[in-house]
Amino acid sequence: MRAPILLSVPIVLLLSCSAAVAKPPCIPPEQALQHLHKDVCVEARVYRVVDASDGIRFLDVCSPETSDADCHFFIISSTEDKKSVGNLESLVGQTIQIRGKILPIQGRADMIFSSKEQLHGGKPKFHPNPQLVKSFSAENGGQGFSPHNGVGGQHGVHFRHRGN
Repeated sequence: MRAPILLSVPIVLLLSCSAAVAKPPCIPPEQALQHLHKDVCVEARVYRVVDASDGIRFLDVCSPETSDADCHFFIISSTEDKKSVGNLESLVGQTIQIRGKILPIQGRADMIFSSKEQLHGGKPKFHPNPQLVKSFSAENGGQGFSPHNGVGGQHGVHFRHRGN
């Protein structure tokens, strides 16, 4: 009788841990004004791409039934970012998830789209250093940091910039 209980404990812990590290859900465009100056994921349907005379392109995520006065969120892409964002026309008719900072521009909430990596909820914010991960590996007995990292009585760990 104890075996099923003992087996269920790790499963419950695994599920609660995975829920704790799950990405927060994307917000709809209508909530963008509530998240000014925050890095968030927005899920929106792209209805059309508008090319402005100055080269700026807008992803229109407001339905055709929505008046301009009631449309409070746009996704903006500059001409300089054309290579890194790709063909915006391919996004028309699709529901996208895009991550970025919500900026207040002329009473609206806008997001700058400058890289394909922003799509699908965005790239992970933390990229571990491969050398550091390797040094922490239990397989090779690594301990990460030596207790002797301080030099000449100085406190702390000294890092060397390698330039990426």
